[in-house]
Amino acid sequence: MAAENQLSTIDRRDLDFQLFELLNVEALSARLRYADHDRGTLSAALDTAQTIAAQYFQTHNRKGDQTEPHFDGERVHIIPEVKRALDRLIEAGFMAAHRDYDEGGQQLPWAVTQACFACFDAANIGSVGYAFLTIGAANLIGAFGNAAQKELYLKPMLAGRFFGTMCLSEPQAGSGLADIRTRATPLADGNYRISGTKMWISGGEHDLSENIVHLVLAKIDGAPAGVRGISLFTVPKRRVNPDGSLGERNNVQLVGLNHKMGYRSTTNTLLNFGENGECVGQLVGEPHRGLDYMFMMMNEARIGVGLGATSLGIAGYRYSLDYAKNRPQGRAPDNKNPASPPVPIIQHADIRRLLLAQKAASEGALALCLYAANLVDDEHTAPDEAARQRARQLLDMLTPMVKSWPSEYCLEANKHAIQVLGGYGYTRDYPVEQYYRDNRLNPIHEGTHGIQGMDLLGRKVLMRDGAGLALLFSTIREDIAAARALPDVTGFADTLEAALRRVEDCTLAMQPAARDGRIALYLANATLYLDMMGHVAIAWMWLRQARVAALALQAGAAGADTAFYKSKLAACRYFYAYELAKLDYWLPLLARLEPTTLETEPDWL
Repeated sequence: MAAENQLSTIDRRDLDFQLFELLNVEALSARLRYADHDRGTLSAALDTAQTIAAQYFQTHNRKGDQTEPHFDGERVHIIPEVKRALDRLIEAGFMAAHRDYDEGGQQLPWAVTQACFACFDAANIGSVGYAFLTIGAANLIGAFGNAAQKELYLKPMLAGRFFGTMCLSEPQAGSGLADIRTRATPLADGNYRISGTKMWISGGEHDLSENIVHLVLAKIDGAPAGVRGISLFTVPKRRVNPDGSLGERNNVQLVGLNHKMGYRSTTNTLLNFGENGECVGQLVGEPHRGLDYMFMMMNEARIGVGLGATSLGIAGYRYSLDYAKNRPQGRAPDNKNPASPPVPIIQHADIRRLLLAQKAASEGALALCLYAANLVDDEHTAPDEAARQRARQLLDMLTPMVKSWPSEYCLEANKHAIQVLGGYGYTRDYPVEQYYRDNRLNPIHEGTHGIQGMDLLGRKVLMRDGAGLALLFSTIREDIAAARALPDVTGFADTLEAALRRVEDCTLAMQPAARDGRIALYLANATLYLDMMGHVAIAWMWLRQARVAALALQAGAAGADTAFYKSKLAACRYFYAYELAKLDYWLPLLARLEPTTLETEPDWL
């Protein structure tokens, strides 16, 4: 059996395929921002990420799960390996890899940065969570903070001295942000007194960094009701003096840790602000626009959540694939000789089904997540405004799918990995049960699966009279047209085109309910609409991968590359035969606006 630390990072051959063959990220070097980069520098970043992931993160993945953080009433205790791994990540420049040179960054494309973090996620998603949160918080302050906030908070966050969080949910208001109670009272010096309680705050307390910068949603006294009255504040754990030195504690108090089924190395906290003295925060941007600003961070975080779910799916797939190749058990159904030796379980069709399901889900999801990350690069650096706007609109449309499809279906892939290992998979002697537990958070993290469905169907599909959906479909059709030139993939192209027409008809059939005010009925099956659209998006990603693979085989790929490219065609074939066929279930149910869930009374349950 191969060593676990060799299996728990992303397959480098597939990363190279996704980035350099499918997305052609080398072409970004034609843009001024990325002019110093070529395939050599981008590959070096991936090499470094994989080395750190294997040597520093994966090596304590199990220990971090079994020895989760604990609070003794005064401080949180975390195993020392977590800080050592994060310090190595920071020293290698990954906290600011995508930032400007003058901020200490490397100006790496976002797609490459995300691919590097996929390596860390697969190795130890619990420990890398602190960096993930800090990067998101730093990006928000960089986009909307004032000069003082950038000087006092952003710079030390990019340097890895300060870590960051986002504080949205409250005990009485999880996803219902309109009902938050945290208050912000103006002070004479222009700051605000913050008071309230925040729940489920990842990374909310630790000693891994010099300071923690909390991004807190609160309502200024007298603010409008609902989400229109929400503002955003920087609230440091320790106050920062004008010269950058640390001052006194800012009365952000840890009440307790939430103990989760997975993702255990990242502390998850209940925090009180201002309970035992004055807690001071600074307004970010304009009053009452906090949710707009936070959504910028949340949308980036949603791509990151999807990528994290994908990485865990890949980790489980790689481990169970290796196990299946090396575990002898049973004989072929047509072998009636009990004296013959057992065969590796990968020889059994049902095991290959479980492996193909994992491969199709995780590698399809990886393609979608990196495609979205590449859109972020286009959104910020495309050569003209029309191209930037196109990327922005396409990314807006895809984000609910990028977050939620991998979270649901790479979790399913982890279930299949356990099944491949059989009884062993259910034990803690093997890592696949932990991958499943770690991944179970992601359908909830950064907006539940149901919320993403309502966002997609209730907002994104309807925005600008359906312009976003039309753009998505026209973009898919460009790839369908390109694929039809290749005999090995033209059948997939035709199948996807037929699916698109059916999805368009279904969406049109649903929309009168939205236009005439039957919003509850229109949204009753929004989650199923998200599942359906996610399957279409993954089918698109597999068509793109299959086309590149077919072209490579046509050009004479040899050796190990032959099997690699044929594996892409096999996974595409599996997804179209076994998964895209599920549209036959979703489409009629959606088109008829099936009302069962809406009409079921609460007291019938």
